[in-house]
Amino acid sequence: MSYPPATNQKHEIVATSANASVGAQASGGLLFGNGRVTARTDAWGALRLIRPDTRQHLLTGAPLVDCNREHPASKAFDLLRTRLVQTLRQQGWSRVAVVAPTAGCGATFSAVNLAQSLARVPGSRSVLVDLDQRAPGVAKALGLNESWKISDFLCGRISMERHMFRASDTLALALNTEANPDASEQLHDQVSAAVLEDMEDALLPDVVLYDLPPMLEYDDAAAFLPNVDGVLLIADATQTTRRHIEKCESIIEGQSNFLGVVLNRGRVTQD
Repeated sequence: MSYPPATNQKHEIVATSANASVGAQASGGLLFGNGRVTARTDAWGALRLIRPDTRQHLLTGAPLVDCNREHPASKAFDLLRTRLVQTLRQQGWSRVAVVAPTAGCGATFSAVNLAQSLARVPGSRSVLVDLDQRAPGVAKALGLNESWKISDFLCGRISMERHMFRASDTLALALNTEANPDASEQLHDQVSAAVLEDMEDALLPDVVLYDLPPMLEYDDAAAFLPNVDGVLLIADATQTTRRHIEKCESIIEGQSNFLGVVLNRGRVTQD
C-alpha cells in the first residue's frame, strides 16, 4: 500500500453515542484482514499481555463499550465500527487518525471506545496508538498506571516488544504518558514513519487507530496525515463550529482521506 493513498474519496460516518450522535454511510467489500492471505507472524503473540482495569469505569458508570454493552454509547460505537470496517475493507485501508478540531471534543474517548469495539471481532487484530504527546490520555482511560514514553519508541530507542503490549487477544496498545514539546518535529521525522511501518509489518493488524492532538491547536496531526489512510474527525455539539470542521477539512484535503465526522454530546431524540 502506498501512502498517502491515491484517492481522496469522502465517506460520511454517522451513528449515535451516549449524549452523542455519530454516524455512517459506507459499503463493505473484502474479508476482515484487508484481504491478507499469507500466514501472520508470531510477533503479535509475543507481545506481553496487560489487562486494562475496568473496575473504575464500572463504579463511575463511564460508558466504555466493554463495561456496559447495553449502554447507548456501546451500541453507537459498534455501529461506527461496522461502518468504518466496511469502508476500510472496500478501499484496502487500515490506518485511521482519530482527531478533534479543538481540545475537549472527546477524541481519546472515541478512539478508546472504537478500539474496544473493534477488538470484539473474533480473529481480528486492532492496534491503538496514543500519538497525543501534548495531553496523552489513553492509558488513564483504560485504568493503566504504568509509565510509557512513545517518543522513545518512535525514535527507535525502545523496541516494539518492550514498548507495546496486548490488552487482549485482539487488541494491542502503544501508549504514552509523557508530554513532549517536540512532538510535531518527531512526527515529521521519517524515522517515526519507518518505526510505525515496521510495527505494522510485524503485527499485521487489520486496523490501526492513531489518537492525535487537536488539529487546530497543534500541527502534530497535519504532520502525520501522509502516514494514514483516512481521518475520523471528532466534533463536540457544545463547542465545535462549522468553521472548525471546514478548517480541518482544508488541512486534510490532499494529504489523506476524510472519513466523516463523529459528533459527541449531540441531542438524541426518540424518532
